[in-house]
Amino acid sequence: MASSTTSQVWYVYGVVPATLTPAAAPPGVDDTEVRVERIDGGPAAALVSVLDGARYAAPAIEAASGDVEWLSPRAIAHDRVLTWASDRGPVVPLPMFSLFSGPGAVRTMLHDRSAELATALAELGRGREYALRVYRVDDELLAAIPALSPRLREIAAAAAAAAPGQRYLLERKLGAEKKGEMRAVTERLVDAIVAALAASALRHARSPIPRLTDANGAPRGVLVLNAAFLVAPEALEAFQRTLTTLVERHAAHGLRFDFTGPWPPYHFAGEEDRDA
Repeated sequence: MASSTTSQVWYVYGVVPATLTPAAAPPGVDDTEVRVERIDGGPAAALVSVLDGARYAAPAIEAASGDVEWLSPRAIAHDRVLTWASDRGPVVPLPMFSLFSGPGAVRTMLHDRSAELATALAELGRGREYALRVYRVDDELLAAIPALSPRLREIAAAAAAAAPGQRYLLERKLGAEKKGEMRAVTERLVDAIVAALAASALRHARSPIPRLTDANGAPRGVLVLNAAFLVAPEALEAFQRTLTTLVERHAAHGLRFDFTGPWPPYHFAGEEDRDA
């Protein structure tokens, strides 16, 4: 991160081919106050905004990072610029607040990482990122579990064939073991979903599960899959057909799908924050 003693800092959104012109780029960080510019460094270029050095010094950012009202519009602006760029070609996103001390420092970064960035741009130029979240509605999956678990199928069949007294005990055992089996069944279903979609994707990534609710604040269910897929344009139709089949197949199992995109390739750029 750039030194806090400079009067200005160069905020880098991401790296793009040097052929991309930012003249029509959307407003950057701090909205209309800051325009997006391009700094070339060979065949790659950085999309940047010049910011006030005191306002974006490391201590100031650290102090404000817990303030959602301060952080949220800057995150939106960061994503807005990267989305605009990814709609026009490959982009290697950099993390928020990737700050450099000047144009020379940006060019040095582009030069020092030229081979890595060229490889990343070539790879990311082959596809777009799509996000998939899968939620589990527990009551619905619990009702469907006997059909999904061989062990529980055996207990259910034994209960159906048993005398009344034995049936009661087996049905109690079935009810007690359903919840214990739910995690294993969920893992098998989720793994199968990822494998089916990965067949039509260039790459895929699974992320940790955050706690999420829908837009109205009501729980949508338990989030069981948070994944991203890099999909080539020519494979998107096959990917979507597979997804439609999975949605229809697993509706009765209590799984709900949330598919969004395309997004900038946040999960596939392999970028880390670096000192400028």
